[in-house]
Amino acid sequence: MSEEITNHSNWEEAKKINNNPQHWRVHGNGGGLVAITAIVDRTAYVGRSALVYDTAQVRDNAQVCGKARVHSDAQVSDYARVWDDVRVFGNARVFDNAWVDGNARVFGNAQVYGNAQVYGNARVSGNARVYGNARVFGEAWVSDNVRVYSNAQVCGDT
Repeated sequence: MSEEITNHSNWEEAKKINNNPQHWRVHGNGGGLVAITAIVDRTAYVGRSALVYDTAQVRDNAQVCGKARVHSDAQVSDYARVWDDVRVFGNARVFDNAWVDGNARVFGNAQVYGNAQVYGNARVSGNARVYGNARVFGEAWVSDNVRVYSNAQVCGDT
């Protein structure tokens, strides 16, 4: 098992977090590395270049793809999808049919759900909620107790 981990294409990234190969396992659905402290359902997909660690959870049919990272106590569940260079961390939640991509970050106690989309370099943090068919993108920052919902769009330009 250790040899499988140390020969994994994403081992160099994983060992920056924990360099003990016994701390990691290869997820059967997608081949990504998952820390033994994290919970990932068999039905969830963790792509080969993705990492799930700390006490993060990827549940149901959720997908973590590309170089995405889900960590701390964050959760991605239902049919949600995070990919590219996304980071979901803290106590953040991404669920339902929501998706987060690009270089976006969802952290703190933030939640993205429904059919919401967060992408580009957008940031959703604090106790913010993005839901319904809402879109947060570009360089936008949504934080504190802000609610973005229905068909609202928040775009930030540099």
